[in-house]
Amino acid sequence: MLRGRLLPLFHFCHPKSFSSSSSSSSSSSSPEIPTLYSFLQPSIFAIRTTKGPQNPPPSPSSTSLSSPGKTLTPEDTAALESDLLSALRSSRTDDAWKSFKSLASLPRLPRPDAADALVAHLASLRDRHNLKRAFAAAVFLLERRPGTLSIASLEALLRAMDSANTPAPALALVRSMLKNRVFPPFAAWGCFLIRITRRNGCFDAFLRVFEESCRLVLDEKVEPMKPDMASCNEVLDGCCRELGSVAAAERVVEIMSTMGLSPDLQSFGSLAFLYASKGLESRIVELDKLMDALGFSDKMIVLKNLISGYVKSGSLESVSSEILRALKERHDKSSYLLDEDTYGEVVKGFTDGGRIKDLASLIIQAQELESSQDSVGIDRSIGFGIVNACVGLNLLDKAHSILDEMNAQGAPVGLGVYSSILKAYCKEQRTAEAAQLVTEISAAGLQLDASSYDALIDASMSAQDFQSAFSLFRDMREARIPDLKTSYLTIMTGLTENNRPELMASFLDTVVDDPRIEIATHDWNSIIHAFCKVGRLEDAQRTYRRMIFLRFEPNNQTYLSLINGYVSGEKCFSVLILWTDIRRKEFVQFDHDLVDAFLYAMVKGGFFDAAMQVVEKAQELKIFIDKWRHKQAFMENHKKLRISKIRRRNFRKLEALIAFKNWAVHRYISTFWRGRKEEEEGQVEEEEERREKREEEEEKVVRKEEEKAGEEEKRW
Repeated sequence: MLRGRLLPLFHFCHPKSFSSSSSSSSSSSSPEIPTLYSFLQPSIFAIRTTKGPQNPPPSPSSTSLSSPGKTLTPEDTAALESDLLSALRSSRTDDAWKSFKSLASLPRLPRPDAADALVAHLASLRDRHNLKRAFAAAVFLLERRPGTLSIASLEALLRAMDSANTPAPALALVRSMLKNRVFPPFAAWGCFLIRITRRNGCFDAFLRVFEESCRLVLDEKVEPMKPDMASCNEVLDGCCRELGSVAAAERVVEIMSTMGLSPDLQSFGSLAFLYASKGLESRIVELDKLMDALGFSDKMIVLKNLISGYVKSGSLESVSSEILRALKERHDKSSYLLDEDTYGEVVKGFTDGGRIKDLASLIIQAQELESSQDSVGIDRSIGFGIVNACVGLNLLDKAHSILDEMNAQGAPVGLGVYSSILKAYCKEQRTAEAAQLVTEISAAGLQLDASSYDALIDASMSAQDFQSAFSLFRDMREARIPDLKTSYLTIMTGLTENNRPELMASFLDTVVDDPRIEIATHDWNSIIHAFCKVGRLEDAQRTYRRMIFLRFEPNNQTYLSLINGYVSGEKCFSVLILWTDIRRKEFVQFDHDLVDAFLYAMVKGGFFDAAMQVVEKAQELKIFIDKWRHKQAFMENHKKLRISKIRRRNFRKLEALIAFKNWAVHRYISTFWRGRKEEEEGQVEEEEERREKREEEEEKVVRKEEEKAGEEEKRW
């Protein structure tokens, strides 16, 4: 009985029983994997082939590292150690290795810090040649002086072997550690060895090392070597999935119990996979009863492993029965029964065996059970999960075959089955098939959900079929679907990218009163900006008035779009009207960009009275203005301006012009200049004074010319 086999999980066994079983299993194990010395060839340990009987491969300790050399004095030894450390500090790896080989030939080994630094340095390089050197040095030091190497260096070396994917040296290094009674924590070596042996199909070799380390924990009380629960679960999972051995798995369970580790859901899941893949139904039943006795109510992990095991063994009938049984017993209707990976395994198992009919029957039976569970969402149904897995595995034709088979059996097809296929058609721009499927859904009396509408609208906008998108959105509103935000944003974004502001404006007018859509100022800004961008300024102005009428407050981006559009269209008078309209409104948050845009438009249009109002607003709000930009705008647009004509026609405009010129040439002290040195300030003042004098002289010349022109006019 399984309960008898797993009883040691809960009643600790005597350590001696484990020790004897471990040693017996070790003695009958297969020989070691013969790839160690191929890893070390040719640069470190070359296997010599000679005629006659071959000797066994030499151990790393009997290599050239320990070959005798000439006798060195203590001073020479200290010099070699100094050279070794110096070479490591300057990353001269070959020189460091030569120094180490010279030191290794001496009766007294190098200092522990020097040897440890060498191994750590060689391991950090991560190339195969230096990894061989690090392995050879580590094994040599472990056999000659076990306490030389630190745990950090050994861990770094194993990590490098894991990255290089060399299982044989990693296993040999750990065996050398155990043999020479160097006992680092299991976390320093176990995780690397588990991963690398599972990856290379030699997990059985690791299992022997694992059993030996656990024997040391139990018999000799070497507590640092004790693995934690997660590591034991990894070992158990390797026995179940890599080895497929019931005896090895239950031996690991016995070891866990002896060390005082109780199984968790992960442990039971691995055993469930093993028993299902072997067809051991009686043990699966006992495992289920044992979980109930221990109070494990959430069995989703076990269910997924059972399904994976049944798929591996080809027992697809058991897969269907387990899914339906779990569906009946499901308490949380809002949770997913299986994950995407498990659905993928199910689909691959059925489709590889050509069992489309059975897969359709599974969906039909699941739909009958789900119909009594009203709170089950569409994306949480079994049909959706299976068909969605088909789509994810690029088996869209298989998904449609499932749909055809369900129709052939005369069974009602749930929206979950249609939804995944519809979204796949939309993603691949197969609009004709998508339209046909929508017709089938409507004929079946089903209502599309929000995600299906979103996919259809996105496909329509990608194909620039705007009218279809509008029609679909109208259907969404009429179907009273609560979530319209995604589709609304999809339509607005697509129209913006395609420069269709007139469609944006009409679409916004149709949905502005719908409370399910949150329309804000930035939506109106997008339309105004798009109109200004294509030069349709009247439409932009009309949209702006519509925005204000519907009580949406414009912001700085609204005004900037209008100003830039008016300036580009040479309609600076419209900017003047806009300035007159907003300059006294309290909700307008004037910043540098807005003030600068207004001033530039006023100067370009020749509205100097309004320009000085903008200047006063900037000074009031302490906003810095770049005078050079506006002086340049004045020179470009009003270089030939005749003051005599302005004086006769509009004296107020003349005063505004003079005020603007005085402001433009007057020294403007801002926070930027206040931190300058007094000497620099004096230079700036002198330069400004000279500039003012030059401009005054120019004005005198202009006045004289105007006086002459006036006298000539009087004569005429």
